[in-house]
Amino acid sequence: MKHRPAARRNLYNRIRFRHLHCFLAIARYQKVGAAAKALAISQPALSKTLHELEDALGISLFERGRRGMALSRFGEIFLQHAAGSIASLRHGIDSINVAREASEHSVTVGVLPNVAARLMPEAVRLFNQNASGALVRVVDGNNLRLLDQLRLGELELVVGRLAKGEQMTGLNFDHLYSETLAIVVRRKHPLAGAKKLTPAALAALPWLLPDPGTMIRQEVDRFLLAEGMTVSSTVVESTSISFGRAFVEASDAIWFVPHGVVQADIAKGHLTALPTPAGAMEGPVGITTRADIEPTLAGRLMIEAVRQAAKAMGATRER
Repeated sequence: MKHRPAARRNLYNRIRFRHLHCFLAIARYQKVGAAAKALAISQPALSKTLHELEDALGISLFERGRRGMALSRFGEIFLQHAAGSIASLRHGIDSINVAREASEHSVTVGVLPNVAARLMPEAVRLFNQNASGALVRVVDGNNLRLLDQLRLGELELVVGRLAKGEQMTGLNFDHLYSETLAIVVRRKHPLAGAKKLTPAALAALPWLLPDPGTMIRQEVDRFLLAEGMTVSSTVVESTSISFGRAFVEASDAIWFVPHGVVQADIAKGHLTALPTPAGAMEGPVGITTRADIEPTLAGRLMIEAVRQAAKAMGATRER
């Protein structure tokens, strides 16, 4: 068979998996009939596929004889690479299947630090009851970073505050509850018994604020603007719950923190909540998922577990 320049153009686009599959079958069985039977296709269909491959390559892959089909010199060369290509492709398909099965048995959840401390322990416990053996990864961080990870597919869902409208493009939000931010101090703090806060009294003390750019920091900033308060000259910024507790208990700092995080500390008398206007610094907390991808089985089970955990702790009634 003569080489045809026109037939060799766009060669890579013309050769398909079925061409390689049929070629390998003929090379193995050395007879078109036996190869067609093994592939469960007709002999004419197999012959046509082989002709397409040889025409695309511009060479004869087999020498036809009365005893069957023997590989030509070009066929021997092509066999080495065709067999390797099929093996690599099968390995790739198997790897995808393994990854798909693994994803059905694992879930990665992004959570705000306050959610990680309050809601997620119970949610994971409930999840493990219904998805025994599944792997759970809990990643904490600020809301905007978690939403970026969600869009990139690094997270399957995020449990946190509702972001601004432009930041929610392509995402769905399932509201769980509304949570208020509290202003808390240590038990024997100078302002612990105050009935009303004055901007001057607060400005004279160190403040522990959420990180800039976080949703809860935006709520704090709106509150301060509405109340005409000036930020203290001494400010520490952190979303670490453990650091916040330790810092406030060891200083006169006032801590702006989600109420749910310190609810138990207030009940036990370790911390004291300062008076704030009703409805101040309140924001919706819920489950955010991608709008273009359906959750996996493990993802659906985790979403239901988070809903149950929120209901169990009475968060749906928090206002």
